[in-house]
Amino acid sequence: MLFTAALLLGIFLIAMTLTMVGLGGGLLFSPLFALLGFEKSMVASTSLFLNLVGAASAAGIYMRRGMIDFTVALPLLAAALSAPLGALTTQKINTETFMVVLAVIVAFGAIRMFIAPKGQAITDQTSTGKKVVGSAVIGLAVGFMAGLVGIGGGVFIVPLLIYVLKVPTKTAAASNTFIVCFSSLTGFATHASVSSIDWSFILLAAVFSFAGGQVGSRLMATKLQGRTVRLIFAGVLLIMSGRLLSKVFL
Repeated sequence: MLFTAALLLGIFLIAMTLTMVGLGGGLLFSPLFALLGFEKSMVASTSLFLNLVGAASAAGIYMRRGMIDFTVALPLLAAALSAPLGALTTQKINTETFMVVLAVIVAFGAIRMFIAPKGQAITDQTSTGKKVVGSAVIGLAVGFMAGLVGIGGGVFIVPLLIYVLKVPTKTAAASNTFIVCFSSLTGFATHASVSSIDWSFILLAAVFSFAGGQVGSRLMATKLQGRTVRLIFAGVLLIMSGRLLSKVFL
């Protein structure tokens, strides 16, 4: 009972904080469940479902506040097309390979949080046509990786929108949250069709993910995440990446 309560609290805090920093909760859900010994399909499916719930919770708030740029958000829906392919690929790789891929992605997430720009320094200077085409290409590539390891893909989408398409930081984070809903949904649906789902746990955990998304999105909408929060969670991600690799090689 105590373990379950601690896990649910952790799910709430993960959804809240990673919503604030513009990343899907799957970036921490996946390594957390893997370290707890969940079977790889369960890791990906549970993470994607919680990601879906938390992202939908946050996206509703961002839409009401006009923070989503649909000229980049809608083309990014291409992620929903490639996410099922990534999910099917999960079934064909061994557990060790899965853990190594996940560790590398988590480490990438840590680096992204270390170098995240402050405030709104980057302005929107990209033409609408370039944003549409660029967003579609980014969506296809990221969707595959999202379905493969059970993350929403924001760890790749947000920095690419900021640095390649010159989308403002808050807009990139909010628009990504909208996309995470669709890539997580299609990825989860594919996993659910080929593996068993622990609905009693996943639905209870979803309540906490939803609540975390609500709190985190409201905080982000009024004030962008601080450098201290980014550094703390970057450190957590690096530790988890190291533990995943040690579980494979040690």
